[in-house]
Amino acid sequence: MKFQLAINLERMDDSADMDVVAAHTLEMVQMAEAGGFTIAWAAEHHALEMTIAPNPFQILTWWAGHTDRIRLGTAVAVAAYWHPVNLAGEAAFLDLVSGGRLEFGIGSGAYQREFDRMTPGLKQTDAWRYMQEMVPVLKALWAGDYEHDGEFWSFPTSTSVPKPVQKPHPPFWVAARAPITYDYAVKNGCNVLSWPFARAFAEAELYKSQLDDAVAANPGCARPTFALMRHAAVYDSADDWMVPVEAAQRQMSQFENLFKNLGDVENGFPRSIPLDQVANSDDYEPTTLSENLMFGTPDEVVAKLRRYEALGVDEFIYYASLGLAVPEQKRSMELFCNEVIPAFS
Repeated sequence: MKFQLAINLERMDDSADMDVVAAHTLEMVQMAEAGGFTIAWAAEHHALEMTIAPNPFQILTWWAGHTDRIRLGTAVAVAAYWHPVNLAGEAAFLDLVSGGRLEFGIGSGAYQREFDRMTPGLKQTDAWRYMQEMVPVLKALWAGDYEHDGEFWSFPTSTSVPKPVQKPHPPFWVAARAPITYDYAVKNGCNVLSWPFARAFAEAELYKSQLDDAVAANPGCARPTFALMRHAAVYDSADDWMVPVEAAQRQMSQFENLFKNLGDVENGFPRSIPLDQVANSDDYEPTTLSENLMFGTPDEVVAKLRRYEALGVDEFIYYASLGLAVPEQKRSMELFCNEVIPAFS
């Protein structure tokens, strides 16, 4: 099993200093590179302090200038927010200045609130169609001159300037939950990014079964790399188990507000909603969170990862941003690099 890092510039309230947030985020990426992580992922989100990522390519270019080996990925560029010529050029430029380290992740987008501002009138549930049109267009633009007349975009002959360093193009990844997206990934040579939120291991099993079904339905197509993301926190003593749980509850109370489009966002900070009032409140019970997420002492985390490895997860994405204080995040990364990763090498 290989290991990837997903980390956001994150503020849960306005007491966090942006300079501290930025410095910490970069330090975590550098620690991950030194510790053996293969990819660092940056998201795309808009007008939200809990995920400060208005342009993932800016973030990755910043990281590229302060790292040497770790690959740099978008998780994910939201297809509907971009014009293909713009997206192709931005991505190719990052591949150029990073020395060919781009991993290109693309997806449908997460929150209706963002669509209401970025693409008014578009329902989040329909955005997958933009992603499916975008992927072959990017490949064509990276290859040379191309004219497009599609459902969502039309433009005369154009090309990507610059071209990517990697040939024929950087690796593609798609964020996948629904069977149709797994089928698309297999058909189009895209690797898979999956996230079971705070749900039980059965959700990961469901995603793996959907991947298996898609591979079986498309003979002759290669099996994609299957990566799975979980919030992660490693601690020294089992007595510390509630520290990441309480942080996760705080963050998830804002996430549920956004995910269910409940509104009530003030100056970029979503209101925390009582988790006992959401339909899936059982997901957020302390013992359930501790079991479902990648929380534990090093030995406990290794045991959890072995279960995912046996399921067929190729690469685990360590999701570092969950409202934890900076010292706890750094200690978790140290323990993961020093005591967890060696168990899989």
